[in-house]
Amino acid sequence: MKRQRENAIVFADPERCLGCHGCELACAVAHSGTGLHQAALSGLTLRPRNKVVAAGGVMMPVQCRQCEDAPCAAACPTGAMLQESGQVGVREKNCVGCKVCVMVCPFGAISVKHEGSDPESCRTNGGVARKCDLCAGTGRGLPACVEACPTKALSLVDLEEYRQTLIEARAAELAQSLQHLKSRKARI
Repeated sequence: MKRQRENAIVFADPERCLGCHGCELACAVAHSGTGLHQAALSGLTLRPRNKVVAAGGVMMPVQCRQCEDAPCAAACPTGAMLQESGQVGVREKNCVGCKVCVMVCPFGAISVKHEGSDPESCRTNGGVARKCDLCAGTGRGLPACVEACPTKALSLVDLEEYRQTLIEARAAELAQSLQHLKSRKARI
């Protein structure tokens, strides 16, 4: 049986984040289906799927962590939240806007809002779940927020590669410590 890869995530380095909100703007424009100028001219409300927050003296964006055992997908009564192709996605046509996913997300990374020009067109607010989808379906190689960050505080992280890098770094540290111990013993 082939082992499935872990979900990739957007990693935010709080030491590099300026809190400029450029990632929010890039996300909103990427999902608008139009450019910033055209969206402004047509009066389109741009809604990002990430949010820059200030906490503990740092600023950084909060977005979906693409959980391996996603509580939102487990709790969704209509199957609108699902885990497929290495990420947690939203099947918008199934979403009824019940906000169960919002309540169970441990990161506060999901919102349910109406997106469109005519909120009066239905009896409810017409909201559907929105969250970071790593810019799937936008034709990008990297998420828009990662590309837009002026300080490179954001990066798309393949957790298996990241873990391998950490293992190699720790092994190098251990090897250096061993060399240091051998040189000390040789002097004694």
